[in-house]
Amino acid sequence: MEKKLFIKELKPYLYLLDENNDATGYLVIGDDKACLIDTMNGCFDLKKAVSDLTDKPVMVVNTHGHPDHILGNVYFDEAYMNPADLELASLFTEDPEFISRCEKEGYKMPPFKPVQGGDVIDLGGKTLEVYDLPGHTKGGILLLLKEDRILFTGDSINQHLWMQLEGCLKMEELVENLDKVMFLEKEADYILHGHSRGYDDISLMRCMRQGALEICEGKTDNDRPYEWFGGTGLQHPFKLEEGKQYQGKESVICYNPDTL
Repeated sequence: MEKKLFIKELKPYLYLLDENNDATGYLVIGDDKACLIDTMNGCFDLKKAVSDLTDKPVMVVNTHGHPDHILGNVYFDEAYMNPADLELASLFTEDPEFISRCEKEGYKMPPFKPVQGGDVIDLGGKTLEVYDLPGHTKGGILLLLKEDRILFTGDSINQHLWMQLEGCLKMEELVENLDKVMFLEKEADYILHGHSRGYDDISLMRCMRQGALEICEGKTDNDRPYEWFGGTGLQHPFKLEEGKQYQGKESVICYNPDTL
């Protein structure tokens, strides 16, 4: 099946970029410059796609170091990521197959510049505040579009959270780190995550935290096997709030019971 890049305008200055329903990036356009949040797998020339949407300078920010969020960096001169994920990212950027592909197509991976909790990205009339959320990866970050009360969460907060991967923190650490940023419920109304097709209500944040806490407390009798490319784990369903807007009906946290 032919791969496609779907572009959806959420606001006149905010675009969702959906790479073949596999991964999602976002373009936020300010008065002075734009920010591309995650570059997906790099299957398409994102620089060209973005230039069709804005002529402003573009800053690239990766929410974490997994390949479906960083490999499209090859179309740009630099990108920002939390240094805590540099080692993780190198597993994919230094992969011989990826290097061979870049050499064949005339691209190279640009260097990562640091971004982390406490940083503020001023786009001119649009402000992105950065918050750390280690869990899915050590260097996961959230970005709050302050003026629009939208929280970009990468894979750190979503309806199908992967915590079974090597490099994920322990579940109790995720809960502890979520507690440090739960105040963002009062700062944002909606979540846009790294595999979304649109907005999720901010309550997803609290619902996911509750699911993680249930796993920590051993309330897992109804958990089902979860098959993924790395083997078999478990998936723990968590409840969403009634009457709120979510992209899907089912929500789960996937985990490896042997590493709890």
